[in-house]
Amino acid sequence: MTPTKKYIIIAAIILLLLTAKKVNAAELIAKFEGLSLKPYLDTNNQYSIGYGTQYNWDKNRPVVASDRISKEKALEWLNKEIAQRQMALKKMFTRTPTANQLAAMTSLAYNIGLGRFQLSSIRSNFNAGNIQKAADSFLLYNKARVDGKLVVLKGLDERRKLERQLFLS
Repeated sequence: MTPTKKYIIIAAIILLLLTAKKVNAAELIAKFEGLSLKPYLDTNNQYSIGYGTQYNWDKNRPVVASDRISKEKALEWLNKEIAQRQMALKKMFTRTPTANQLAAMTSLAYNIGLGRFQLSSIRSNFNAGNIQKAADSFLLYNKARVDGKLVVLKGLDERRKLERQLFLS
């Protein structure tokens, strides 16, 4: 399957999910992170497994090269990661997000990290009540370094558009 077809299929699935009243953050994250039952080195040269987790929740340590995981365990660990991030995110807010806003911000924070999210214009605009500006700020996080240059990545661009759409729904 070509990368373009893959993104079109993922976007169609996410759009179907977005038509529902409430979207689970795990569904959104899982679609974009993909599933790996064996560890792989991520872009930060750290081992990740499952749906992009770097922590072995069963052994209470970082993921190592010899770890293996089942699909069920990967989903369990993803839900633990999400719960942990959502607790941290809620402490950053001065207002209460809707379920969809929280799901969208959780997906972003899962991808960019809590530190970057705390400094983001999404968080500051959301806390200020500028919902449209917060939503539009999702689109700023569609780039990554490739050969030392910051470039728009199609997959990140699609993810941010869907997160924005979810945030506004």
